[in-house]
Amino acid sequence: MSALAIALDALFLDPNIARDATYIAEGAAPQLIRVVARRADALTDFGDARLWSETTRIDLRVAEIAAPRPDDRIEIDGDAFLIQGEPVRDRERLVWTIDLRPA
Repeated sequence: MSALAIALDALFLDPNIARDATYIAEGAAPQLIRVVARRADALTDFGDARLWSETTRIDLRVAEIAAPRPDDRIEIDGDAFLIQGEPVRDRERLVWTIDLRPA
């Protein structure tokens, strides 16, 4: 295991940074995972206008979920979300970044 993988494991285990969530793939049993939630605002240019919207994005370890798919369900603190779009892996292929929408 690389030093970066060890550091990421420590971050995902830290209760101040990551939280428990439940991952539910279509036709599969629910799986407990750890996620780092990023609920940032997004500004999008549309012609001459700038649109503001809330986004829900999470990071999760590839070691926990090898192939998340659009429309798989993730529950965080009692709130249900569906994966929106294709998940993207980081350069080292250790972490997925996933956009969510309310279920």
